[in-house]
Amino acid sequence: MTIRLSFLGAAKEVTGSCYSVEAEGLRFLVDCGLFQGGSEADRKNRQALAWDLRSLDFVLLTHAHIDHSGLLPRLTAMGYRGPIYATPATRDLLEVMLPDSGHIQEKEAEWENRRRHERRKGGRGDAAPLYTVNQAKECLKRLRPAGYDVPFVPHPRVRCVFRDAGHILGSAIAEVWVTEGRKTRKLVFSGDLGQPGHPLMRDPTPVTEADVLLVESTYGNRLHKSMADTVSELVGALNEALSRGGNVIVPAFSVGRTQDLLYLLAQLSREGRIGTPSVYVDSPLAYAATAITLKHGALLDQDAAAALSWLRGHEGKLRIQFTQTVEESIALNTLRGGAVIISASGMCDAGRIKFHLRHNLPRPESAVLITGFQAAGTLGRRLVDGAKAVRIFGDSVPVRAKIYTIGGLSAHADQAALLSWLDHFRPPRAVYVVHGEADTAAQFAALIRQRLGWNATVPGHGETVPLS
Repeated sequence: MTIRLSFLGAAKEVTGSCYSVEAEGLRFLVDCGLFQGGSEADRKNRQALAWDLRSLDFVLLTHAHIDHSGLLPRLTAMGYRGPIYATPATRDLLEVMLPDSGHIQEKEAEWENRRRHERRKGGRGDAAPLYTVNQAKECLKRLRPAGYDVPFVPHPRVRCVFRDAGHILGSAIAEVWVTEGRKTRKLVFSGDLGQPGHPLMRDPTPVTEADVLLVESTYGNRLHKSMADTVSELVGALNEALSRGGNVIVPAFSVGRTQDLLYLLAQLSREGRIGTPSVYVDSPLAYAATAITLKHGALLDQDAAAALSWLRGHEGKLRIQFTQTVEESIALNTLRGGAVIISASGMCDAGRIKFHLRHNLPRPESAVLITGFQAAGTLGRRLVDGAKAVRIFGDSVPVRAKIYTIGGLSAHADQAALLSWLDHFRPPRAVYVVHGEADTAAQFAALIRQRLGWNATVPGHGETVPLS
């Protein structure tokens, strides 16, 4: 029996990362992520694991972002009892992220049922959460830590090593050797690769060999602005927005982007390039993730360590407040101006950010700073695309606030950085371009074929390929 690779998510799309590797008497997953955005996301999440989970031996997790980890609680709730391998920092992040995701699933189901009952469509058709907080907590018992650069053997026929991907805290590139009969094949899963020189994180680790390579392509068709230009753009947007007397709403992933923004705000305050706005981080998860980031400070780059040290000694220079309770979050909506409110989710599709957008989008004196990738079908993507009105909690909300897009803060490698990382490899037998919207992935695969002469293709959702 040959080794087979199946693309169960993040194929011609960005979310739902999940890849299955199968051979005689062996099956494992790399990532098990939530599909996000678009009307089909809920259906895809509920159908994603509709196969015999008893055949699954183990799971490798590249990092903690929910589009890579968010279906793990559903996996274990449906009967999986094997190990889930992740770096220690990823494990610590998941201890707060997965229960938080379960809470969001429960709340989304409650809101949907409230709408159904208001429309007299409730009863036996009530929506059930994808998984619950308790199911997420049960999932955490399956986590097994594996540090960077330390080989481990999750199965007698599989050897693995995690390398630093430089994307978010704990993010990993997975190098995997699979033996079938007398044949051993090396698979490399890039996970999400970071942009070199990005705040906080170290640069992605070079890898030189793979028989089969899966590479992400989120920004495979474009270049980021330089960090210097990005920071200047951020300074201009903040100063312009705050001078109008409104609030600045910043949708941000609780893990990664929020910590990047806090670092940059501290650095800009330290340099005197911005005033002293009141910064509110409205996310219990972001508070926990920031504490975990400080716990794993040895994984940060030197500039980040210096800025954090300065911030501790100059607490009055930049006022940062973390809100914990629902009441504290609601109180932020009474603020009329001068506040920078950082809140999740990063694509505006769930969580507390939707409340802040509902209160501030109709106000021309307020502003929204989009600082990360917005997947097709998400509320954040509609704002970036210039929607004049958006639906939030079933209501039409006019968009009068100014929308700024600060693209250079992305934690994903751009086209040049992806190519630079690929340049370290000797030519693989096969390259699969994943984790990119269909057109973007196709453009990047074509570029790989043209520049490097490699056999690069874009797999479709559910496609299975034999690994010769």
